Amino acid sequence: MRNLLCSTAFLLLLLLSACTPATSIQSEPAPGFALSTYRQFAFMEVKSDVENAGPDYQGHVHFLKQELTRQLEQRGLRQAPSEEQADLLINLGIVVDRQVQTRETDIISDPPRYIGQRRYTWQSKKVEVGRYSVGTVSVHLVDPVQNELVWQGTAERVISDKPEKLREQIEKGIEQLVGEIPT
Repeated sequence: MRNLLCSTAFLLLLLLSACTPATSIQSEPAPGFALSTYRQFAFMEVKSDVENAGPDYQGHVHFLKQELTRQLEQRGLRQAPSEEQADLLINLGIVVDRQVQTRETDIISDPPRYIGQRRYTWQSKKVEVGRYSVGTVSVHLVDPVQNELVWQGTAERVISDKPEKLREQIEKGIEQLVGEIPT
């Protein structure tokens, strides 16, 4: 009995730790790339699918650019007045995907489904329990002289619907992402 209790507690702990939202970071530099070889950066134009963009989309893009600017300036780069004067261009990609969280009914706690004269069946089915958003930011650093991608990185996580919490998540995510850029 004790082993069963310990096993159940361990599985529950493992499940809870797997469900905690964390930022997934991926980074891929070009061979020989170092951020220290660049002095000025500029952002390329961000285009959006107007139909799917939320009301605060432009505000979030602006905040994302501010945070990237702050992080890159801490690493010694300056923002150029225009794309033509920059020796490093930043291309941003932003995707917010709405997801549906479901669970399956089970035999023990859910009542049977009645399908006709004395025919009770226990069929599991998926039940919606919530909705959430997954945000993905991709950052591409492009060398305009060689017209080549020199670094790409993505950050992905479940994002909050609350603006204050979302800004905090953006700050932490961009800090982690920029931390992956080779200096």
